[in-house]
Amino acid sequence: MIRIKHLTLSRGGRALLDGAEAAIAPGERIALVGPNGSGKSTLLGALVGDVPADRGEIDMPPMRTVRLEQIVPGGKQPAWQFVEAADHELIGARAAAAAADRSGDGMRIAEAHDRLLHAGDADARARTKELLAGLGFSEAQSELSVDALSGGWRMRLNLARALFVPSDLLLLDEPTNHLDLDAIVWFERWLLRYPGTVIAVSHDRDFLDRIAQATLSIESGRLVRYAGGYSAFESMRALRLSQALKQQAQQKARVERLEMFINRFRAQATKARQVQSRIKALEKIAIVAPARLERGVDFELPPVEDAPDPLIVADGLQAGYADVPVLSGVRLTVGRGARIGLLGRNGAGKSTLIRTLVGELAPIAGTCQRARALRIGYFAQHGVDDLRPDDTPLSYFQRLAPDARESALRDELGRFGFPDQHALRPIGPMSGGEKARLVLASIVRTRPHLLVLDEPTNHLDAATRDALTDALADFEGALLLVSHDRYLLRASVDQFVLVDGGRADAFDGDLDDYLAWLQKGGGTQRAHAGPGAGGTGGAHGTQGSGGAGGAASARASSAAGGGAGAASRIDRREERRLEAQRRQQLTLRLKPLDDALRKIEQRLPQIERRLADIDAEMNNPLLYRDNQRAIELSRERAALVRERDDHETRWLELGEARERLQQAADDPEHVASR
Repeated sequence: MIRIKHLTLSRGGRALLDGAEAAIAPGERIALVGPNGSGKSTLLGALVGDVPADRGEIDMPPMRTVRLEQIVPGGKQPAWQFVEAADHELIGARAAAAAADRSGDGMRIAEAHDRLLHAGDADARARTKELLAGLGFSEAQSELSVDALSGGWRMRLNLARALFVPSDLLLLDEPTNHLDLDAIVWFERWLLRYPGTVIAVSHDRDFLDRIAQATLSIESGRLVRYAGGYSAFESMRALRLSQALKQQAQQKARVERLEMFINRFRAQATKARQVQSRIKALEKIAIVAPARLERGVDFELPPVEDAPDPLIVADGLQAGYADVPVLSGVRLTVGRGARIGLLGRNGAGKSTLIRTLVGELAPIAGTCQRARALRIGYFAQHGVDDLRPDDTPLSYFQRLAPDARESALRDELGRFGFPDQHALRPIGPMSGGEKARLVLASIVRTRPHLLVLDEPTNHLDAATRDALTDALADFEGALLLVSHDRYLLRASVDQFVLVDGGRADAFDGDLDDYLAWLQKGGGTQRAHAGPGAGGTGGAHGTQGSGGAGGAASARASSAAGGGAGAASRIDRREERRLEAQRRQQLTLRLKPLDDALRKIEQRLPQIERRLADIDAEMNNPLLYRDNQRAIELSRERAALVRERDDHETRWLELGEARERLQQAADDPEHVASR
């Protein structure tokens, strides 16, 4: 049992928790919620002993505690070795066994290998591979060095390390931030089987609903416990607030009655005793001040007027990069008022399809017609990187609309949570959520007929996600949405398109049907989960008809006699000729893909090295004496991040295209049946 007793925690002179108390039973899965800055991460730090308590204590038995790291890792180790290295007992046992083997001491060898057995060495590699595969890593990618992976994939390695180490208490701070929907579903199933105690901080309400048995909410410096996950907590807290408001109204009415009596009879000697009695009663009344429900900004999306119909029509569309298709045969009509969600794992081609539909990428083949008067509001995954750190929300809007009145721009900013002086704060120090809100505000001000949103909630807290969801539900225009936020998808869209295997087809079902399809192994095999997954990104093919099966067939026929044997030899020569011809054709078709992949694999390390240099320079306080230099570095960094993300997306999609070509060569019947 973990007992939090009268705990007070402070940061920067401000009390976050003040006299908080809670109890967590062994094996419970707890959601820890609260507004940004309320002390969730600080409490996790206190549980592992990194943050000292100002007052009170945390009473917990000896436990193997693991906390998810938030620092982007690095190093030359292969990814799978980096995961295994997190288990210090396993690494120590291996070292002890190696030393014992060298000593030749039989007793020492026996003891060391017994320790190695108990440390889980026998199945360590299998457990590592299972974790990495579940989190989206391919077999080839798990062999890459940590430094060869992008930041998002390195953060997935942190999660794999946390899950690999034997533990009794698992502390997870935003564990789903870098996961796609496939990996989140796998991770949820893993947690449901985990026998220890879990305390998780997350803005993903569906994730918390799925895994949490109880919720601890930080409210006015206290810890309040609710049964169930996020939705249950939200309902019960709203009920508590309603009851508290009712009690507050009753208390205020009683105070008014007492004050009226006191004021009326204060001067009458005959009422002196009654007046004093009521004054004492009034002093004892403590007006209930119920905590407000945490709420994000109430987004206000403008009405849509004179929208054309249809907005976009794609017919036979082939989308990709440098004449290398990622998606083919796309037929999609986005009508006025359509609400479409794109499903599919990372790298399947969702972003490529969106960029082609909005006009950022030209079609390789087919057509993509946009209505002449169409206004599109496009939120890209990394749109916040385009913001200038020295801008303010107001100056940013003034650059976008130089002819607009300042009062009108301030009104627009106020509706998105930037009122008064908030509109004059520099953008640089703002949180990711505030920057995302500002980009959304800039998109909305164009009064779009169609909103195209690619992972719009990545930087938003739970309350602001709810506000965005409400706004999208009321939006009268069309919506095209990519998101791993299941709550947002359920509330905002009414039809789905599945991007998988080089195609984009209507998905016949709802989000629950898609999740069930995933659990049954639906979708193309995740052989290319990230940049650098080996060589040119190709998968290992199965043996074709000219391999073992063809040889066995030829040996069987030669046993039938001389004539049959001669015919068999002719057949084998013809098979070998056809097989050589197929290999030559495949090589020619793969070459542009391999060349494109090779260029990306050469460029990505250069980008990562330059980003590391920029980050090191920007971490030097002396830099900001030269404001122009700081601005130039910030712009260069944003451009490099966009380039890296584009390359990573393209790498994944080219790998998928290469795998499909390889599969077509290995199993033509399978491909024809798709």
